[in-house]
Amino acid sequence: MRILTFNALAPEFADWPRRREVLADGIRALSPDLITVQEVDDEIVDLLGPGWHFAWHSGRDESGVGAVAVSRWPLGAVRELDQRPPGREIRTAWCATVAVEVHAPSPLWLVHHKPSWPYGYEVERERQAVAAARFVERLVPDPATPVVLAGDFDAEPDSASVRFWTGKQSLDGTSTCYADAWRGGAGHTFSPENPLVRAGDMPGEAGRRIDYVMQRAGPHGPPFAVVDCRRVFTEPVGGVQASDHYGVFAEFTALPHAPGDLRTLRAGADTS
Repeated sequence: MRILTFNALAPEFADWPRRREVLADGIRALSPDLITVQEVDDEIVDLLGPGWHFAWHSGRDESGVGAVAVSRWPLGAVRELDQRPPGREIRTAWCATVAVEVHAPSPLWLVHHKPSWPYGYEVERERQAVAAARFVERLVPDPATPVVLAGDFDAEPDSASVRFWTGKQSLDGTSTCYADAWRGGAGHTFSPENPLVRAGDMPGEAGRRIDYVMQRAGPHGPPFAVVDCRRVFTEPVGGVQASDHYGVFAEFTALPHAPGDLRTLRAGADTS
């Protein structure tokens, strides 16, 4: 199973017609099964082509830009948690968590999480992470049911909200654990090495990893093995940079047996 998360940078910016072609070609080459993408409008349907199923965040801005989860497999239930923070000036229209039941060969849920983005809004991101985790547990209480979590979290790995997601700390009397697919290196997905970041509205950006693909861990760990996880859309194609974010692409595969299953050891099987 291949998962891509990507903030595409709204079509009003940076020569979208040329960026659109770079994105379309890149996504075809990656051939993901599940996608979470932010800052897109309805044109994403034509960009991806036939055979996809879409679950949009209900909120869009005045130009129709929002966020969407996409699947090669049919979708079942779609549930949304509004995460726009009360009392804050910046309340992005698609600030929400959308959980989607995916009728894959082995059924799973895809959770597309988009918290608040500004510097200085970490308390909101903490509250949004806790609310999202509780929301998912209510929807998918069986720990054996796989849950894939992906999106632009606008928070670094050592932030409280991401530490909460990855089981490194509790928040508000709640704990959870989602295994981060990324291993090794800084993995910055919003970087001053990207010319669209340098030219954008955060010219002082020092570089952060803020885009993630994770899987919910049960009592004995996550349900899938990580075959690959890497940044994508990092290099310009024909002089065209796809977005101000780099994407994250992860590939999962089945484990040799279910987490917590000790039958092979009880049977005295050779596990060498």
